[in-house]
Amino acid sequence: MIPLNENLFRLKPSAIRRFTAMAKDVPDCVMLTLGEPDLCTPQEVKDAAIAALKDDQTHYAPNQGTAALRQAIADYETRRGMVTSPDQVLATVGATEALSTAMEGILNPGDQVIVLTPAYPLYESLATLAGCKTVKIDISRDGFRLTRQALDAAITDKTRAIVLNSPNNPTGTVPDAESLRNLKDAILGKPIWLVCDNVYSQLSYGNVPDITLDPELAPQRILCQSFSKPYAMTGWRIGYLTAPLQVTEKLLLLHAARVSCLPTFVQSACLAALKWDTRETVELYRSRRDYVLARLEGMDLPCPRPEGAFYVFPDIRKYGMDSETFCTRMIREAAVAAVPGSCFGAEGFLRLSYCCSMERLKTGLDRMEQFLKTL
Repeated sequence: MIPLNENLFRLKPSAIRRFTAMAKDVPDCVMLTLGEPDLCTPQEVKDAAIAALKDDQTHYAPNQGTAALRQAIADYETRRGMVTSPDQVLATVGATEALSTAMEGILNPGDQVIVLTPAYPLYESLATLAGCKTVKIDISRDGFRLTRQALDAAITDKTRAIVLNSPNNPTGTVPDAESLRNLKDAILGKPIWLVCDNVYSQLSYGNVPDITLDPELAPQRILCQSFSKPYAMTGWRIGYLTAPLQVTEKLLLLHAARVSCLPTFVQSACLAALKWDTRETVELYRSRRDYVLARLEGMDLPCPRPEGAFYVFPDIRKYGMDSETFCTRMIREAAVAAVPGSCFGAEGFLRLSYCCSMERLKTGLDRMEQFLKTL
């Protein structure tokens, strides 16, 4: 075979998709795997897309995104406290392309990227494709807090980026103020990028610390955001990044070479999304979170308390089996699907998504409780 990029052979298929596929082979399996909102895209957003199509907004858009969308995004970010200009905004194919564009744009082969685990596996894949080494800090060992000692042990002269996902996938946790101070003190003024994956920030259960609002870190911060989670727009595939102006200008060249531009009519729909009030959605997820936490407590499964997103991450280590074995057995024996913690770099845990109706959640957790009694 003609040789391929050697980094491709270091990538692994998604365990999230693998366990979802396994569950689909089991009749009536309760799927608690994907972070896929069970809600539908707001009608106002769909109407805006339809209106844009009728208005023949079907031609090429500017590479960086339409002026209207970039202005609306800049206004939104500025209102929440992160002063942003439209020229700093780059519209992307979901947060996935925002992250991949950011990582490829700032990294060189041999660089090191720090990832706080448990973590979404995409970050390590992107670092691998860039020919870089991922250095992991397991914050589960310190009560899901980031200590200065752990940072000092991980940072070297090859460190070029730290990825921060808050609220976190898979735990739903948010770094506390002390963790964020430790992070800031460790990197401020150093040649280290802070890549912030904020895709769940609009699904936070209250006022939580947000390092993206710290103006002192603005020169070394890249924010990646998505319309997928808060507006139930996963299939629309649109997100954005913001960065210092001179960085956005360079990342735009990479984005344009990859995808040229986003669909014009979809960008018009996003204007409507930014006007949508997500408070009702947040309260829905909060009620589900509270129900799931109460059920897990009844099953004597320790679990960090989520402060956002729609995941819980219970500890199953007392059952004496690895998380892949546990999840495989739970699918086959109880018709309930979860994702192994090993997928996120945290063996001995599993991720449950509460992106489904309360009826299905109750059924799934009833089955899980009975399954645990057989172990």
